[in-house]
Amino acid sequence: MSLLANMPTGIAAVFWGVVTFSILVLLHEGGHFLAARAFGVKVHEFMLGLPGPALRRRSKRSGISYGVTAIPLGGYVRIAGMEPGREDALLGAALGLLVDRGRIDAADLAELLADRGADKDRASSLLATLEDWGAAEPMKDWPEYRALVERGPGESDDELLAGCRSKVYRGQPAWKRVTILAAGVLVNLMTAILIFTVTLSVWGQPTATLTLDVVQNGSAAAKAGLKSGDIIAAIDGHAVSGWDAVLTSVAASQPGRRMSVTYVRSGQKATAIALLGRKTDGHAVLGVGPRVRNVPVPPLTALKDSITWTGMVFVAIAQFFNPKTFSTAIGGARSVVGISYEVANAAKAGPLQYAWMIALLSLSLGVMNILPIPPLDGGKVLMEVIEKVARRPIRKELSYAISGLGTLLLFSLIFYLMYADVVRYIVKG
Repeated sequence: MSLLANMPTGIAAVFWGVVTFSILVLLHEGGHFLAARAFGVKVHEFMLGLPGPALRRRSKRSGISYGVTAIPLGGYVRIAGMEPGREDALLGAALGLLVDRGRIDAADLAELLADRGADKDRASSLLATLEDWGAAEPMKDWPEYRALVERGPGESDDELLAGCRSKVYRGQPAWKRVTILAAGVLVNLMTAILIFTVTLSVWGQPTATLTLDVVQNGSAAAKAGLKSGDIIAAIDGHAVSGWDAVLTSVAASQPGRRMSVTYVRSGQKATAIALLGRKTDGHAVLGVGPRVRNVPVPPLTALKDSITWTGMVFVAIAQFFNPKTFSTAIGGARSVVGISYEVANAAKAGPLQYAWMIALLSLSLGVMNILPIPPLDGGKVLMEVIEKVARRPIRKELSYAISGLGTLLLFSLIFYLMYADVVRYIVKG
């Protein structure tokens, strides 16, 4: 543990960044995975890391491959039947030929369907779709695919295809498809609310006490004789029950005013007269800071506060779409670079602070993915709604073009934030 705590700043940022983003993305992708499995939809892979070479293990029972890729940053789930666009009209015929023959290659399939407009490229695409649907698999050392399903007695090509379609994303009703898409966001939000609620109700909320922790050198408080550890009992003869009362009293006063501060030190009560100083903004200042301690919050109150904070994150994200608040929002935003440095600091501060950071980031990731911008989940949900209203699939080319435009906009923002964070955390330190 000491090794992690003593890592150089840059290395710590990389280490905790990889760990944290892997946790967050696996939570998100796990939501999609669980929803798909709950609806009986075929899942090919559930992996830790970016797509690429991997160590994997295939479950004999479910056929799902689990593993870790060469770049263990984030994760992904590959669900069958998520390719956009209209289903190829020859898919049923291709499946029927494959099942009847047992195995077939693209050239033979193209020849058998040539009178219906199929060429080798289209045949290859048909076989790739059937592989994705779990109805076929490529044979080792042969350019052929073999069938993984069988035709029932008297079963037509269309009925055979319908049985395969019922087990993939494309074959689900709209509400199930939307649920699968939204499940990742729901898991992120629920994770954040759960962590917030547990930490608040078990460990407590940082709360300022009336005990002084900091007395600034040369301040009005220091000149009046106040010291760290003193407990504020009254201001101008009026008893105070919390730190907010001290702040309110100072804020209501003018610089240069004499303020009576009654305090307790080593069990003895005394009174000091402080001549309030002036802040750069012209307001009065006493020059003290409170000692903070964690105060447990009742579970229902903690849950309510957690939901309130969730709403505040929605408001913060919405500021990106308001021209009046965009510059402020972008100035406070962080990229993967800045977040990595922040989570490293949180991890160094302790498990509680790191858990809190996980909750904040999970919440932010969930809210960001709700945005109706392809390729985010919210954008995919919007496409599903459009298809439902239009009663026909969006053309594959148009779907890819919209997703490409959304990706371009998102990466433009990401690269700008990364540049700003490199300047902020690395160049300027």
